[in-house]
Amino acid sequence: MADCLFCKIIARDIPASNVYEDDRILAFNDINPQAPTHVLVVTKRHISSLNDLSPEDDQIVGELVRRAAAIAKERGISTNGFRTVFNTNRDGGQTVPHIHLHLLGGRGMHWPPG
Repeated sequence: MADCLFCKIIARDIPASNVYEDDRILAFNDINPQAPTHVLVVTKRHISSLNDLSPEDDQIVGELVRRAAAIAKERGISTNGFRTVFNTNRDGGQTVPHIHLHLLGGRGMHWPPG
């Protein structure tokens, strides 16, 4: 999608601090981190939100979650714990209409989150 911020990052039109990439996923540090570790894990194929997933997307969603856990382990935050979040649409806090998982860790998390 031409006007999507994350699609522009994936296309290298906008720079990002990448931490992982394969043929289906890109992970990069959030530019406005809410925790010492705040990584966004995104699909390279544009999917606007969780509401737009189909059964054919089950594997890619699993890949996002597994990659977040692997990054947490690499960053040394898996033992103490971390949070993964998918925000969906405006009231859910989604500000970029491209499916992405937030990996947050390196500090204690509070509940409810906000």
